[in-house]
Amino acid sequence: MHKTNLFLDLTLLTVFLVIMSPPLTGIPWHEWLAIGLSAAVIIHLLLHWEWITHVGASFFKKVFHRSRLKFIVDALLFVAFTLAMSSGLLISRSVLPTLGLHIARNTIWRGLHNLTANLTLFLVSLHFALNWDWVTGMIRRYVLKPLLNLRSARKPVVSIEPNPPQQSTH
Repeated sequence: MHKTNLFLDLTLLTVFLVIMSPPLTGIPWHEWLAIGLSAAVIIHLLLHWEWITHVGASFFKKVFHRSRLKFIVDALLFVAFTLAMSSGLLISRSVLPTLGLHIARNTIWRGLHNLTANLTLFLVSLHFALNWDWVTGMIRRYVLKPLLNLRSARKPVVSIEPNPPQQSTH
């Protein structure tokens, strides 16, 4: 399960960073990757649903604990991401026209999209920082350790045999 979470999280982060630069991908790819990212975020939330419900249920029981801070950041991230996606659909130049939908463009939606996309970038960075120990631990466990084991398995084994016994000439 940890390996799945690590793979999904690193994929989410990579795709999100690519999406944050529309000139890099072009608008059609920007929009379609964002749709795919939304689906992956839903999977991410479902994989972490037990944590979400547990921390949500105990939110007001302790004065302060780190999981409460993570919960607040994650809730804000969810709201910002949802607003960025919704406003992005409302200014879509590729996805909606492909589906045969045409919405009159409004500069308010573009402003909201830019604001919430930048807020999402900040909150993703904060989310990543708050989970840094988990990320580095999982990378060590599932990436670095197997690579080191693979490397050590490839090293040739050099056996040093003791010198053969000398023949005596008596």
